[in-house]
Amino acid sequence: MSKRNSSYILGKKSLCISDIMEISENSSKIELSKASVKAIGKARSYLENRVSNKKDIIYGINTGFGSLCNISISLDQIEELQYNLVRSHACGMGEEVPTEIVRIIMLLKILSLATGHSGVRLVLVNQLIKYFNKGVIPQIFQQGSLGASGDLAPLAHLGLSLIGEGRIWNGKKYVSSAVALKKNKLKAINLKAKEGIAILNGTQFSTAYAVWCLSEANRLFELANLCTAISMDAFHCSIKPFSEVLHKIRPHKGQLTVAATIRKILRGSKILKQKKNNVQDPYAFRCVPQVHGATYDTIQHCEMVVNTEINAVTDNPNVFVETDEVLSGGNFHAQPIALVLDFLAIAMAELGSISERRTFQLISGKRDLPEFLVKEVGLNSGFMIPQYTAASIVSQNKQLCTPASIDSIVSSNGQEDHVSMAANAATKAYRVIQNVEKVLAIEYMTAMQALDFRRPSKSSTSIELEHAAYRKVISQVSRDRNLSIDMHKTVEFLKTK
Repeated sequence: MSKRNSSYILGKKSLCISDIMEISENSSKIELSKASVKAIGKARSYLENRVSNKKDIIYGINTGFGSLCNISISLDQIEELQYNLVRSHACGMGEEVPTEIVRIIMLLKILSLATGHSGVRLVLVNQLIKYFNKGVIPQIFQQGSLGASGDLAPLAHLGLSLIGEGRIWNGKKYVSSAVALKKNKLKAINLKAKEGIAILNGTQFSTAYAVWCLSEANRLFELANLCTAISMDAFHCSIKPFSEVLHKIRPHKGQLTVAATIRKILRGSKILKQKKNNVQDPYAFRCVPQVHGATYDTIQHCEMVVNTEINAVTDNPNVFVETDEVLSGGNFHAQPIALVLDFLAIAMAELGSISERRTFQLISGKRDLPEFLVKEVGLNSGFMIPQYTAASIVSQNKQLCTPASIDSIVSSNGQEDHVSMAANAATKAYRVIQNVEKVLAIEYMTAMQALDFRRPSKSSTSIELEHAAYRKVISQVSRDRNLSIDMHKTVEFLKTK
């Protein structure tokens, strides 16, 4: 990827998660490199020559799909076959995919098709680029994909919009594709051989969720470390369990990273230097380098897998001009994505789990902090119920963390006899990460309230600046009020960090 005149040129080099998020979130314009245009045209010419040979049987081009792969399709029905495929597979259910993730889906699909191994026409790729550049967002549903043969049902809804069917977001609601295309001065395209299956096959739905989840995971990981540091001073904890020499003898990268981060945030804290009356701190504080660190290492592993998938070709069959082959394989099988999404969900849920425990400790009336962090307790319940909410959310995450990838249901009359369930792993991980954000916001809010009771002692410069900025948005709780409002405002405040 390179940038020219505010446009990103795709196809010059591999992209990573941060690249995808930067392009998608900033509403950047994209275009294809000359090499990609050439590769697409070369593959299409080759494929058309193969298709014109009536004796050449190629899966999904002049055959049926799935268990119907042995049924030949005549040359004059090839285009109808592609339309039927898109329409029949558009069987999504459930909630709509968030618009920001649909943009990532389209970008990933463009990247895959731009390699020239899918055999589609340039006009199809350019139509997707126009969608992306104009902010045309097709309606895609969260349920329907088994994560093998690609994310068929969700991507079929993307395909519907390309042929002028289905629905498109107009900024306020979903309207018919015909209306939205006309408004954006676009025309529906006519599908040719291979193009329907090229749109439907692929892991772009699951991978798009993985990209978003990992981007958020990195943000929330940093937030979890910040919350820990604030909570530590609020709870009058010792910094000794974060000593570098201690972590060097168990040198997991994440553990070392977290310990160093906490030391840095708390550097210069007057509270930290005060005499400690407790021999040890609870695990929720003392074992943060080990717990948060393990999540860090998990994120790093998941990023490696997802970065590979971003630049992969995952439709079927694939065109190889140089070796004169059209090969039908299983690159659409999303097992690598399913596994890391399950792994990521578990790791992120643990950030929420240990955060809730710190919140619990802060409101428990220990270490010279008032019970429930309010002066007139009894008359006021203070921060009693935010911990209930955090516990409820953490419990839901535990239920969501049952791995989707351990499941498989035979489909397509037995032809697709092992599937990854990556799409379910994706939508579960998405919910887990949203939940963790809420739990961390509750800890942040609680820790700031507890810190007020340490006055006039001061924490580190960075935490004091943090506290001052927060108190401009949320005032100290002196008597009971609707804390749900504070909790939601805290979530929004932390998004701006």
